[in-house]
Amino acid sequence: MIRETIFKTREQKGSHGFRLRGQEIQRIETFSDAVFAFAVTLLIVSLEVPKSFDDLMILIRGFFAFAVCFTLLMMVWYEQHVFFRRYALDDAWTVVLNCMLIFVVLFYVYPLKFLFSLWFGDMIYGSTKNPFSIREDQMPQLFVVYGLGFLTIYTIFFLLYTHALRKKGHLQLNAMEVYDTRTQMYAQLMMATIGAGAVILALLLPLKAAVASGMWYFVIPPAFWVFHGRRAAIRKRTVQLLKQ
Repeated sequence: MIRETIFKTREQKGSHGFRLRGQEIQRIETFSDAVFAFAVTLLIVSLEVPKSFDDLMILIRGFFAFAVCFTLLMMVWYEQHVFFRRYALDDAWTVVLNCMLIFVVLFYVYPLKFLFSLWFGDMIYGSTKNPFSIREDQMPQLFVVYGLGFLTIYTIFFLLYTHALRKKGHLQLNAMEVYDTRTQMYAQLMMATIGAGAVILALLLPLKAAVASGMWYFVIPPAFWVFHGRRAAIRKRTVQLLKQ
């Protein structure tokens, strides 16, 4: 399993000295891996070998759209992987939240595939042969659907980290691990807020300006640069104080 390979290459302490409590792969993670693998399978343009050179070129030109969708899925998978390695929780609430997460991931595979296939459709199939279409008045609805999925996924991650923080006594989190858990919790809340902002923009902006809802996600890199820079600076000062 990929999780076992990753875990074996790391020491028991992860990044920033966060102790990795998940030394064994749990059944919930094995099930999650199977769901993510199935989701990636659903992203593939075709499971059949191309029957002509034109079909092959369509498959090749669709690589970038597939790569974007695959990357987004792997970002969610990796966030889940880090959570279980750090906290190794398997109580009822964690199971419920994780099941909700993989349900949303599976449900949104086709909307995600449609969105980026539509975006790159002219490049993949040619401007006159694009099988993906949408009316202008449907664009806001598409961005609402995508935004709600984004909002839901990162709200679930926020709840997972909030739950881990409530379990700090049981997990024996030290002061810096509590700080890092709060950092992750705030980061997930920031992502959920950005998703909520995209939904609001799609609902309120005039029809011709609805594309701004999709562009709104580009605030993520600068927002995270500022956020993590500030949190890292505070963490560094705190570590220095604890060493004195």
